[in-house]
Amino acid sequence: MSDVSHITITEDLTIYNALELKQRLMDAIEQGGALELDLSHVAEIDTAGLQLLILAQREASRRDRTMSICAMSDNVRQTVEFCNLSRFLGNATLSGTQPTA
Repeated sequence: MSDVSHITITEDLTIYNALELKQRLMDAIEQGGALELDLSHVAEIDTAGLQLLILAQREASRRDRTMSICAMSDNVRQTVEFCNLSRFLGNATLSGTQPTA
């Protein structure tokens, strides 16, 4: 299956948006194919946002799908690296990171 669902997240990845974003991500994973996230417009991320990325990665793997992050803001990249999640999230931190303006 070569279908790719591309999701650009413009909201903050925080507890305040976690429930809505979780549903968007789970719906995309259920549709099948690969999931590609653009986080370049995310200004803020907290532990709820990190948990959401971990959940999406695990759920995609469980369903034999791939999830990648094609771009992330500096804040997201720094938080992911600080929490030592770069390896878990795969090539996400290596491919096309873009700073938020």
